[in-house]
Amino acid sequence: MNETAAPIIDVVIPVYNAAELTKRCIDSVIAYLGSSIRTVHIQDDASDVETHAMLDNLSYPQLHIYHAPENQGYGKSVNEAVARSNADWVLVLNSDIEVLDNFLPLLCGVLAADSKLAVISPMEGDSQETQTGRYVRQPGGYISTYRFRGYAFLIRRAVFQTMGGFDAQFGRGYYEDTDLGRRLDQQGWRMGVHPDAAIRHETGASFGRGKAYRELVQRNRARYLSRYPLARQNVLAVSGNAILADLPSRIADSMEQVMRQGGRLHWLTPVPLPQLSCLQMRNGKASFKTIVKLMLRGWSREDKSITVVWILPGVPAGLRIVLALFVQVYRLEMREWQAD
Repeated sequence: MNETAAPIIDVVIPVYNAAELTKRCIDSVIAYLGSSIRTVHIQDDASDVETHAMLDNLSYPQLHIYHAPENQGYGKSVNEAVARSNADWVLVLNSDIEVLDNFLPLLCGVLAADSKLAVISPMEGDSQETQTGRYVRQPGGYISTYRFRGYAFLIRRAVFQTMGGFDAQFGRGYYEDTDLGRRLDQQGWRMGVHPDAAIRHETGASFGRGKAYRELVQRNRARYLSRYPLARQNVLAVSGNAILADLPSRIADSMEQVMRQGGRLHWLTPVPLPQLSCLQMRNGKASFKTIVKLMLRGWSREDKSITVVWILPGVPAGLRIVLALFVQVYRLEMREWQAD
């Protein structure tokens, strides 16, 4: 890539059925991003007759449509389409995405400014998962993440290719994106989400939420966690009144390490924290009710179970007793941190 020239950007859209949503996605890409991109590579993963015909009837000159002879799944479809591109950067979109405006200037700006940022994603416009105003903004306005989600992302094509793309062992889909994120982090790359760049996402449009979905998720989650056992960490950290800047470096660094390894951190404080470091850091009220709620999460999904309790400085004696009781009942590890 010529550093003085604007990067060439191609779009990759893997498609499997859902003709109406797929057309909406393609139409929105052309309408809002058409002036910022070169080619849209449509990888039809052996869709049904309706979707096949819809794609062939599209007349946008930027479209390159490839009909795969057999269904390969999300990862292989994206890998093949990216391999057909020689762009500097590639924007990969699920076919159930709707583009709402031209977010590429925002994404390109941060990718150009940070040479170690491998991938940047827009935020799901209807997502209630996070209050983005509480997260530390990195230069360019993005929020750090250690968990890569592949619904929509702009990535350096050379990095994607060097990493081998998505691992084909994940088959038709789920967790191949999380796996790629772990590998990127291990190679020293950063990942981000830009909250000012929004898209609409109809989750699960191709596979739905039935038996096939559940089996895919269960199988690939087990595969992912077997590769990265430290990603099973779910740390419940309880403290007195403190903010990120108040924490001793050894505590802050340990928190960051948990999240960097793919784990989750639930930090409970008497009052809400004004700032959180990345999207894997969650904050709630330090109360008996909140602790019970977090402890019970593991009943439905083992990977969401609290695995260790950290007692940070400033926790009242009564709450320490409650935490110690839960640690004993659930046979958890407990770590007490002392103030410097």
